[in-house]
Amino acid sequence: MKNFSFSFLCSLATAGLLCGASSLFAADVSSAAKPFVGRWALTIPGGGAGWLGVEAQPDGSLKGSILWGGGSVVPVNETKVENDALVVIRKSTEKKDGKDVPKIETITAKLDGDKMALTTRTVNSDGKEIGKADFTGKKIADLPPKPDLSKVKFGTPIPLLNGKDMTGWKPMNEKAPSYWSVADGMLSNRVKGPDGKNRHGGTNLRTVAEFEDFNLKTEVRLNKGGNSGIYLRGIYEVQMAESYGQPCDPHHMGALYSRITPSVAAEKPAGEWQTVDITLVDRHLTVVLNGTKIIDNQPVLGCTGGAMTSDEFHPGPIYLQGDHTDVDYRNMVLTPVVK
Repeated sequence: MKNFSFSFLCSLATAGLLCGASSLFAADVSSAAKPFVGRWALTIPGGGAGWLGVEAQPDGSLKGSILWGGGSVVPVNETKVENDALVVIRKSTEKKDGKDVPKIETITAKLDGDKMALTTRTVNSDGKEIGKADFTGKKIADLPPKPDLSKVKFGTPIPLLNGKDMTGWKPMNEKAPSYWSVADGMLSNRVKGPDGKNRHGGTNLRTVAEFEDFNLKTEVRLNKGGNSGIYLRGIYEVQMAESYGQPCDPHHMGALYSRITPSVAAEKPAGEWQTVDITLVDRHLTVVLNGTKIIDNQPVLGCTGGAMTSDEFHPGPIYLQGDHTDVDYRNMVLTPVVK
């Protein structure tokens, strides 16, 4: 480690490629700030899954990024420590009478060992409080070393689709309409109604069984503009999207949504069956798309938008996103890791 240049270590830490990279520069920040440096699993107001990353910068300042329920991991405007509390500030706008009205959210976090008690408070441009809530966070353990996949032992393959019915699957929201069905050996989601218009509010679909580490192989077919996703353990979304001909992006086909960008674009055109081969071991992800490795045993830094939970340390289901567009899956087989 001592032979690497400082700038090289900085780049690795920024990319999240070092285990415990978030604490690499902890010695340069104040003693009050050090305990906040790291990655935090959040249970946001309402019980949804969130994530907070706090990095120490070489100049002693803090840099923060956050995931709030759905969507992407995004940077925050300011991260600092005041009176032994972490203060995270997010600035945004909302539409009011056709105009963009600014608002400021201040998240304050206080430590209790490896847990945090947080409060979010939002004020409008007049300084009037328009929202306040309490929630919790827990520090995420450092990533283990990259696993040697050649030495990982796999068990007996488990077919997840029988091609006849939806045995082994259940809707994630019993109150929402389900557009999922099985026919001709395929599990299909049909968001478009008989009139050709999209029906909204369809439920996602999950396996009844839960899994820990595994290899998952399947085939997927998307129409033009298609968008779905495969959630691993209900926590990490591998994006299924029609992005043929577009540059690599953390929101395109095969990406770990908003977290890991594929190294190469290996998509097929809309309407064609595509093969997806996913391996999750020790919070490290490998994705092979259409025979091309696009994510190579990369560390996963936290949950993605839409996760069932921010807790990465227990088994969970495979869940398929069904509230966006039409999609077809077939030949889905999961092979668990044997430990």
